[in-house]
Amino acid sequence: MNQPDGNRADMNRVERLAAIEAIKALKAGYFRCMDTKDWVGFAEQFTPDAVMDINIDLGGSVGDAAGIIRGNQAIADSVRGFVGDVLTVHHGHMPEIEVMSATTARGIWAMEDMLRWPEGAAMREMHGYGHYRETYEKVDGRWRIASTQLSRLRVDIDPGEPEIPRTAREVPQSVQEIPGQ
Repeated sequence: MNQPDGNRADMNRVERLAAIEAIKALKAGYFRCMDTKDWVGFAEQFTPDAVMDINIDLGGSVGDAAGIIRGNQAIADSVRGFVGDVLTVHHGHMPEIEVMSATTARGIWAMEDMLRWPEGAAMREMHGYGHYRETYEKVDGRWRIASTQLSRLRVDIDPGEPEIPRTAREVPQSVQEIPGQ
């Protein structure tokens, strides 16, 4: 029956499983809002004082101030600045969620993303693989992301064709076409 879980005296198994399912739905909303560019909904996936650490993703070290974003609206604004005009597809896989209490949890998600930049951008496509390490808090009856850290294991990049200046495209096909020859 609904007996307390040995490690979580304040929650029974059904409550713990319900929390895990709610956190899975939260992360699904995170990916959906990012990919559909719903920035209001994206901000709502986080606690007001949430922290996003993208240092490893930017090639830095964990905890470097440059890659730390604080606050749900600042996180949404920053992510919008990174991928607002980029076609994105994000998938989260194989969650490892540990419910710590009735209002706190932590998790690790395997992730894969594909990003395609618009014509004329410096890069064409990126396909990434890695993990999100996160903490969660239940605020006003709803689970939200309190902290998130993305680390990539692999990134495949298609830089696209370099822009060729118009004059380079007009290279003569033969010596006879060269003016003055």
